Amino acid sequence: NGRKRKQPVSSSGPANSSGTANTAGPSPSSAPSTPSTHTPGDVISMPALPHSGSSSKPLMMFGADGAGTLTSPSNQLWDDKDLELQADMDRFVEDGSLDDNVESFLSHDDTDPRDAVGRCVDVTKGVTFMELNSVRASSSKVTCCHFSSDGKLLASGGHDKKAVLWYTDTLKPKSTLEEHSCLITDVRFSPSMSRFATSSFDKTVRVWDADSPGYSLRTFSGHSGNVMSLDFHPTKDDLICSCDGDGEIRYWSINHGSCARVFKGGTAPGTAQLRFQPRFGKYLALAAENVVSILDAETQTCRHSLQKELKAEVIISLHQLWINICAHMSCQLDVNGHTKLIHSVCWDLSGELLASVSEDSVRVWSFRSGSEGECVHELSCNGNKFHSCVFHPTSPSLLVIGCYQASNFLVHLVRPTFTMPSLELWNMTEGKTKTLSAHEGLIAALAVSPVTGLVSSASHDKFIKLWKSYNC
Repeated sequence: NGRKRKQPVSSSGPANSSGTANTAGPSPSSAPSTPSTHTPGDVISMPALPHSGSSSKPLMMFGADGAGTLTSPSNQLWDDKDLELQADMDRFVEDGSLDDNVESFLSHDDTDPRDAVGRCVDVTKGVTFMELNSVRASSSKVTCCHFSSDGKLLASGGHDKKAVLWYTDTLKPKSTLEEHSCLITDVRFSPSMSRFATSSFDKTVRVWDADSPGYSLRTFSGHSGNVMSLDFHPTKDDLICSCDGDGEIRYWSINHGSCARVFKGGTAPGTAQLRFQPRFGKYLALAAENVVSILDAETQTCRHSLQKELKAEVIISLHQLWINICAHMSCQLDVNGHTKLIHSVCWDLSGELLASVSEDSVRVWSFRSGSEGECVHELSCNGNKFHSCVFHPTSPSLLVIGCYQASNFLVHLVRPTFTMPSLELWNMTEGKTKTLSAHEGLIAALAVSPVTGLVSSASHDKFIKLWKSYNC
């Protein structure tokens, strides 16, 4: 390991209509100098799962079958929920309910539901999904993670403004990158090159060389708002796309170091996340407010707007007007969309299915020929609220959903329930879910590696974890 050195900070130009890219160090085509050293993390390794042939498996199975009820709106990406929960608890104490129920709550006959929670779950007969490894990744909340195309590296970022590269096999850090001046909102690897990029509340996008990540190759500035998300085009190595909280979308040319295109995306003012369709790159999915907009990646024309259900009389009265709008925008309406803020979107590996997540529901949309924009699966929350999702890397019918704690403290006054942040494993074909205790804070992001079959989770509890399915 080399000695840690101070990272050179590139100077980003002011926001403008075209955008700028500053190079800190060598050009993207040349190799940067020795990378910075890492800050060791505390790795926690899980015991290996017994192989088939053992009659008794030290596993726990916990079910969450059936649809749940809708819960109150909340956006827990940052700290709003902390304030809400504190207010709820204050009211609970002030009205005397706490004193009335504390004796019952502490009774020896009652057990804390958290005591029955394990770190593995039987997904289907003969297949177990379990925690493989974990590490304290940050001194603050971790908000994003992503695997390199070969599965050997994992990148993470969050509120401490640092991007960290981890060796996947050991979860030991390779490099810690400290050029951003505000929290990091997203991190993505190039699907075909040894590059990755980060976006931040400092209104910049930075591109790094994963092989020698001493400092950023490019710093793109020009966004007027906080940059919320980014993604590499799957077939055009030079192209990267980013979005900000004002709803502005920018295409950047890495080789030229300039902004290639600027436009407003979707139908809502701010964009929370964007993702290119894998393999083809034909579509760009944008999540903003309670709408998922599907844009043509080449022309930026809105092809589909996946949004909340409209009342029948409204649909009828606006039918002709909507036909005219669709004719102009090539935009089609699906009326089975979300009613609350969408936190996350993700494509399956084939690029034929898109999942969207709001706190109370998950919807899966088909983009197969003849059924583009059709909602084919829907799941309502049951306990924990939803926040992130990813399609399982080896089981296409399985969706892994990241959750955060639902506040049931005031609802269950006699015996308050504890619903720890968990992973929901949803078998879309069978319509069943399994719940697995995962973190102690909101699960902000999930990522998969098709090469290794690993799933990664990043949480506000400052940890990242690796998960994998085993045949047993």
